[in-house]
Amino acid sequence: MVDIQKQYRTKNGCEVRIYSIDGSGKYPIHGAVKLICGWRIETWAINGDASYDDVRHDLVEVKPRIKRTHWYNVYPNPEDCNIASTKEDADFRASDNRIACVKVEIDCEEGEGLDQ
Repeated sequence: MVDIQKQYRTKNGCEVRIYSIDGSGKYPIHGAVKLICGWRIETWAINGDASYDDVRHDLVEVKPRIKRTHWYNVYPNPEDCNIASTKEDADFRASDNRIACVKVEIDCEEGEGLDQ
């Protein structure tokens, strides 16, 4: 079920604006899809299916992105490795036998990798 508080895009990646979710009939969700030529009015079923038989315009929820940078202290024994939120903290935590300090950039959707 589509929630007006969430952000959506189409299955083929087009930006979407949802204006209302309480319309009547088979396609109660009203909004617009941003195409190359500009915004086009669109309606969807309560489950997000497009009002015409083109699954490319079905709605897909855009989950919040998680962006973080961490520093990973690497040692000969993998069990000794540790992670820090800044390079300075990684250096402070480092032991003499550290063989590398690797910067790790995380940029993923919320929930990514948690599928079972």
